[in-house]
Amino acid sequence: MSKKGGRPMGRSSMPMGGGGGGQSQMMRQLQQMQEEMQKAQEALEHETVEVTAGGGAVTLVMNGHQKVMSIKIDPEAVDPEDVETLQDMIVAAVNQGVEKSQEMASKRMESVTGPLSGLGLF
Repeated sequence: MSKKGGRPMGRSSMPMGGGGGGQSQMMRQLQQMQEEMQKAQEALEHETVEVTAGGGAVTLVMNGHQKVMSIKIDPEAVDPEDVETLQDMIVAAVNQGVEKSQEMASKRMESVTGPLSGLGLF
């Protein structure tokens, strides 16, 4: 079960972990990044974006988790003869809100993950 020179087979003269300290340092950095990501996610719950549609007839506020916080409709935009236009304005406001909220969340997370976000890991 020994190789030439008296060393047991399958053993390497290299220490496990490529030098020891590098792997534990990387684990600490990953743990710190995970904590920062958690804080960023919590902050996004309280950060909001505001969008309007129909020239200001519909105003929507959404948080960083894409949750609608409020919708305000100008009373002049309410026409019982033309409900479809109001519905279209609400849909447009929601879609714009989701887009802006996702951009905000992406920027927030990118500030935490840095260059790793471009690799599709986060």
